[in-house]
Amino acid sequence: MQYKTDIEIAQACEKERIGAVAARAGIAEEYIEQYGNYKAKVDYRFLRDHADTPDGKLILVTAITPTPAGEGKTTTTVGLTDGLRKIGRKSMAALREPSLGPVFGIKGGAAGGGYAQVVPMEDINLHFTGDFHAIGAANNLLAAMLDNHIQQGNALGIDPKQITWKRAVDMNDRQLRHIVDGLGGRMQGVPREDGFEITVASEVMAVLCLASDITDLKARLARIIVGYTYDGKPVTAHDLKAEGAMAALLKDALKPNLVQTLEGTPVFIHGGPFANIAHGCNSITATRMALKCADYVVTEAGFAADLGAEKFLDIKCRMAGLKPNAVVIVATVRALKYHGGVPKAELNNENLAALEKGLPNLLQHVGNIKNVFGLPCVVAINAFPTDTKAELDMVEARCRELGVNVALSEVWAKGGEGGMALAEEVVRLCEQPNDFRQSYELDMSIMEKLNAICTRVYHADGVQLVGNAVKQIKQLEELGFGKLPICMAKTQYSFSDDASLLGAPSGFTVTVRNLKVCAGAGFIVALTGDIMTMPGLPKVPAAEKIDVDENGVISGLF
Repeated sequence: MQYKTDIEIAQACEKERIGAVAARAGIAEEYIEQYGNYKAKVDYRFLRDHADTPDGKLILVTAITPTPAGEGKTTTTVGLTDGLRKIGRKSMAALREPSLGPVFGIKGGAAGGGYAQVVPMEDINLHFTGDFHAIGAANNLLAAMLDNHIQQGNALGIDPKQITWKRAVDMNDRQLRHIVDGLGGRMQGVPREDGFEITVASEVMAVLCLASDITDLKARLARIIVGYTYDGKPVTAHDLKAEGAMAALLKDALKPNLVQTLEGTPVFIHGGPFANIAHGCNSITATRMALKCADYVVTEAGFAADLGAEKFLDIKCRMAGLKPNAVVIVATVRALKYHGGVPKAELNNENLAALEKGLPNLLQHVGNIKNVFGLPCVVAINAFPTDTKAELDMVEARCRELGVNVALSEVWAKGGEGGMALAEEVVRLCEQPNDFRQSYELDMSIMEKLNAICTRVYHADGVQLVGNAVKQIKQLEELGFGKLPICMAKTQYSFSDDASLLGAPSGFTVTVRNLKVCAGAGFIVALTGDIMTMPGLPKVPAAEKIDVDENGVISGLF
């Protein structure tokens, strides 16, 4: 059977004008700033003016540990949102914006798939409304002002060897990980070691996504630490008088973007921090707006539940005062067999033994959501034609042993109709009381919080500090940052910090090699294993297949 590609399905869709989509969401024309016919920004005044409107129910979509077989988290999120609307519930989704790095690298776009997509798919995956460019510009303005301050006499006494602020570009470019700049003589700057992060790893991205309004945005930008003086005192963006200009660049980027699904359901797409190296959630502003617009809001956190969901629950919910009503954990039979040791080329064949071996990965994520975070959940099996009844029955039986239901999700092939069964279960879960809690308390020491995440969520034996990490913990606590939440930077491919350990590994320790305070975002980043903040392109990048014809029609996106 010949299937249409995602981009062919998206391009064949008859989209509604964005004004009609906004009206469906209850957003008046006065709050809309149109970017063409099918995209708009919503002014943050909407939240202030609707402060007394009751919030809807909040549903988090997360997943098992990702594999090359794919899981379909965004596709499920979009299809579930359409499915809720199909069963008569006023629904809305709140998603992250895709980064150009993965789009041109190996992962492709992030607008869903099949008949559960957000449109205009090409725009969303390529530049969209320019938010990421504004974030990169604000990041690099701060870097330029920092180096200019040193060049112009260095009144603050900044130690060039203790600069922690990096430049940013929204592209996978390993060549920029470690560079030396300021070469060419005295007038060209002060020579020093430097480097780039991908924009989605920038603290400015995290600040934008966690800021509650423009006043809070400026305050958070001001607190960003860019480096240290010769006597070890932190230097902030406020010390460089940079926060005002940075906020001016970000004033429009702070406004959430409104688009629609293939079926016309309203969707906010705003912000895009990676979940393996940042906190992995869309903006608080977009989530709060969606909760004022819909009775059921479906949001997504990046990668698996040990990364995106943990950070959503421990960082975003804590800062925003959000309380989720239910969690959806997405899995595929194919991915579970991969965790059970089956090569990607053989995943279409029934293999109950491998499925049994891979199931602990799903069950451990389920157990974490239920027992660590106290939330009700449902497992959504993203259906493939090669899944057999025996395989599906095994997954359902094992989940029921934990008191969790399984819903077959057929949204890729059927859109909202294929998500109705999942939607019914989600509505049922949302009516149940829950005992939501975080995995650690803020008044714990940094080491205690690291241990809590690693032992309770990753199921490690403990944490090992290497390199400068021991000294950094002491320094951060002395500077007054010890009560901040922890943002773990860890491989997405394993519960551990070793990407090769599939399934639900045990008997390992997590190695923390570096700790960095993001005082503006309001958390401490702990870098584990060999995680990097600037990815590289694969041997055959997706960019090689992307093209545009003489009529401006884009091809090759997926």
